[in-house]
Amino acid sequence: MNIKVQKSSIKKKSAIQITGSKSESNRLLLLQALYPEINIENVSNSDDSQLMTKALASTEQVIDIHHAGTAMRFLTAYFATQNNRETIITGSKRMKERPIKILVDALNQLGADISYKENEGFPPLLIKGKQLTKNKVSLDANVSSQYISALLLIASKLENGLELTLNGKITSVPYINMTLSLLSELNIETKFEGNVISVKPLQEKVETKTLTVDSDWSSASYFYSIAALAEVGTSIEISSYKKDSLQGDSALAEIYKSFGVSTVFQDKGVLLTKENEVNKETTIDFNLANSPDIAQTIAVTAFALGLESNLTGLHTLKIKETDRLEALKTEIEKLGGAVDITNETLHLKVTNDIKENVAIATYNDHRMAMAFAPLALKTPLEIEDYMVVSKSYPTFWDDLKQLGFDIKAIK
Repeated sequence: MNIKVQKSSIKKKSAIQITGSKSESNRLLLLQALYPEINIENVSNSDDSQLMTKALASTEQVIDIHHAGTAMRFLTAYFATQNNRETIITGSKRMKERPIKILVDALNQLGADISYKENEGFPPLLIKGKQLTKNKVSLDANVSSQYISALLLIASKLENGLELTLNGKITSVPYINMTLSLLSELNIETKFEGNVISVKPLQEKVETKTLTVDSDWSSASYFYSIAALAEVGTSIEISSYKKDSLQGDSALAEIYKSFGVSTVFQDKGVLLTKENEVNKETTIDFNLANSPDIAQTIAVTAFALGLESNLTGLHTLKIKETDRLEALKTEIEKLGGAVDITNETLHLKVTNDIKENVAIATYNDHRMAMAFAPLALKTPLEIEDYMVVSKSYPTFWDDLKQLGFDIKAIK
C-alpha cells in the first residue's frame, strides 16, 4: 500500500519520543543471550530488534530473519558458538543477495563449522555450533563494521578470547567503539590499539545490572531534515538522547549546522531549531564513512534546499537493503535532480525546481521511505510500500502527523 503526503506546513513547536537505538538494542540483545544477568530498558521497537529477540529465544532449527541484516551477521556469530546446536539461518530474497563470506571465513578460521545451503558467499547458512578455541583472525579494515562487531560480541565467550587484526584504513569506527563500550560496561576487558582489537575471555557470570538504550540517532536524522526544510523559528524536541552518545549518527548535531539547524541538549533529549536560511551558493561536503546510515537523509535535505553536495565514504551503501546509491540517484532524478555516483561517492548538482506528485519507490528499504518524507514540506509526493518503515521505526508516520504532516493512505 502507498501513501499520499500532501504539501504540508508543520507546527512551530513539537515534541516527539523516539525509542531505543536499533544498533545498541541488537548488540545488547545478543549480549543478554550470552549473559542473562543483563536487563535492558528502552529496547528498540523496530522489526529488526523484534526479529533478533524472537531468533534468540527460538529453539527451532530454521531461523528466518527476513530483511534484518544486522541480525543475520550477529546471529551467524552467535549460533557458531552454541555447542551441539545445528541451525539454518535464512532471510528474504534480498538477504540472500547480501554477502556474508567475509564473516563466515573469519568464523571458520576461528574453528567454526559454517557452510552455504545455496550460493557460495551468501545466506542461507548451515551452522553447526561448537566451542571455538582459536583466537586470532584478520579482516580488511574497510568491511562493514557489523562483521567486526559480530566477532567482538561473542569474543568474551571464546575459550581464549579474541585478537582481531584490521588490515588497512578502518571505517565506521564509532560502531566498533559502541560495541567495545558495551562490553566494557559488563567489565569485559578490551583493547583497541592501532589496527588490533583484543577481547579477553570471561567465562563466569557478569554482575547483574540494567542497561538503558539511548534513543536512535538514525531515526533522529529525519527530524533534523524536517527542521532544515521548515520555516525559520520552527523547533522540534526529540527524546531521549544524551550528549555523549555511543552512536556515530550523533554527528548529525554538527552536520546539520550546515543546513541552518541548531542542537541544544536538554535533560533527556535535544531541541532542534531552524535558526537561519542557508546560502544557496553553499556546497555541502561530508565524508560519511563513520555514519553511512544518514547519507540518504542528508542527500535529500541538500536536494530539497537546492544545494550542491559531495558525499563520500559511502562504499557500504551498495550492500544494504538495496543499493542505496543507485536508489538515491533514481529517485532524486525522478524529482528533477541531477546525481552522479561512483561505488563510494554521490555528487548532487544544484536543482531549483522539484517535480510534484512523484511516486517514490522504497526498494524494501526503510530509510528510502523516511529520508524522502520530509520533502512534503516542499512538494506533494507519494511513498510506495510505506510500512517498510516498521523495520526500524514503526510509528514514523504517526509521529509525522503529530508534527502536522497531511498524510493519507491510498491503494
